[in-house]
Amino acid sequence: MILTYFQNHVVTITYDEELQLGKAVWKGFLSSSEFREAIEICVQLMEEHKPLRWLGDNRKLRAIRKADQEWFAESIFPKLAASTLRRNGAIVSEDLFNRMAVEQLVKRAKKLGDMVIKEFDNEDEAIAWIKEPITLQEQA
Repeated sequence: MILTYFQNHVVTITYDEELQLGKAVWKGFLSSSEFREAIEICVQLMEEHKPLRWLGDNRKLRAIRKADQEWFAESIFPKLAASTLRRNGAIVSEDLFNRMAVEQLVKRAKKLGDMVIKEFDNEDEAIAWIKEPITLQEQA
């Protein structure tokens, strides 16, 4: 069963119990407060449901402000590292500035525990990877 956890004009956050998958589908340009609120809601879902997998559909997401990138790196990466997530897939944005921002964030993500981050150009490839069984190494 897929639960719509949160939805507004810029993001839809769902949880798929069967796949233990959290998913965020982003739309447009977000203000700092919208971005941070949505990210905190994603973290809240992770804390409540303990998913093993996450998929960020960033295709329609626009640029992320530098201050929000800094906040994400300092505040959210430690929470991700401590979470149950083992696979974190992202469908890359159509927006060049978003792709550059996410690329910089991924480079900074050195200590994320057992979580693997992978980027995809399309949803089919991302879902196929997400659905693969989690190995014992990834579960450790």
